[in-house]
Amino acid sequence: MKQPVPLNKQSKRAQRAYHAARRGGWHGLSPVTRVRPSGKAYDRSRAKRAARLSSAPEI
Repeated sequence: MKQPVPLNKQSKRAQRAYHAARRGGWHGLSPVTRVRPSGKAYDRSRAKRAARLSSAPEI
């Protein structure tokens, strides 16, 4: 039976192939669009939601 060759003893090409196979992907998601909105910025929908909640009749 062949013994596996340690990763640091393999060629650079083999190491890159190994790491590329282990690396995950974004699967159709763009990482650029994954930005959290700032809490300090004015958000009209958040203001509307807050106004609706404060003016809701108490039951």
